[in-house]
Amino acid sequence: MVLRTSLDRMQPRPPTVPPLHPRLADPTLPALVGTGAWFAASAGLFAAKIFAGRPLDDLFWTTIAGWVIGLLGYLLFRWQRSAARRGSRSAQSGL
Repeated sequence: MVLRTSLDRMQPRPPTVPPLHPRLADPTLPALVGTGAWFAASAGLFAAKIFAGRPLDDLFWTTIAGWVIGLLGYLLFRWQRSAARRGSRSAQSGL
């Protein structure tokens, strides 16, 4: 039999946090929207070069890097998710 003292009852309990809704926990939509925004910005800057003669400066190459890295990150995420669904030992968990 375990005796509980008044100190045991005064210990704060860690708060319980409810899990996120699956739609909010899925990073697919934000990844695609962010990558699409980088692509739209680079397309806009390229159109400004063609129609207005704006030079392709560092801003253009930053947007190119943004959407390429976003696309690579999304493809890596999909690859890891498919590996986790297959049950691969090397896959990340929780995807």
